[in-house]
Amino acid sequence: MTLSAKKFLPSWLLFVIGAVLVVQFAGLSVWQISRGLEKRAQRDLFSDQTGFSSWSDGMDIRPYQRLKATGFYDSEHQFLVGNIILNNRSGHYVLTPLVVGDDRPLLLINRGWIERTAATIDAPRIAVATDRVTVLGRAGSLPKAGHRRGDAIVPGSPWPQRAVYPTLDDLATAIGHDTQPFVLLMDPQDANGFLRHWVLEEMGSEKHFAYALQWFAMGALLAGMLVWNFRRGRTRSA
Repeated sequence: MTLSAKKFLPSWLLFVIGAVLVVQFAGLSVWQISRGLEKRAQRDLFSDQTGFSSWSDGMDIRPYQRLKATGFYDSEHQFLVGNIILNNRSGHYVLTPLVVGDDRPLLLINRGWIERTAATIDAPRIAVATDRVTVLGRAGSLPKAGHRRGDAIVPGSPWPQRAVYPTLDDLATAIGHDTQPFVLLMDPQDANGFLRHWVLEEMGSEKHFAYALQWFAMGALLAGMLVWNFRRGRTRSA
């Protein structure tokens, strides 16, 4: 603390500011712990190796639940989700709608990753039969970006349409049909897919616990300094 700060800021105000910071540090520590516990629960769900549950429209699902869905692929309305880097190579996720019933929202199937080798991708490369199929996978979501510039999908572009970090609403608008509130990540052993190595993208619970310890240590140090300063002030005034 500089001499000018001591001159113009009363001691009680410094104590109040320090106490507010201690409370904030404690709150950040608790938040990091809660996020760590949440991530640990997500990891346990992702590691669940129980059998595949039969999925139907409207049923409640949990994150990363193993599901099997039956329907018909809509091979005419596929998406290539770009800017997906795997092993330092750029590529796309191939999203194919699965028709699960008349007038029911489409279930988007993430069939995996393909490398981008040219400016365009031939439709036969990602073609899929339109026979009735049963698809195995996990309940997942679309890849997310911290910031996206411009439209996710260029309006009026030919199929398969390229998309850059789209939302489910973006895809539903492009297809002209409602979609389910999740994406099915196709099982690596299932047919009609590409490279699939599904992992949790967010940082693990251990880092959250480490951050919680740092915030707690900073709060404890500041609290100790406030107590020491308060007791020293009382000793001087005695």
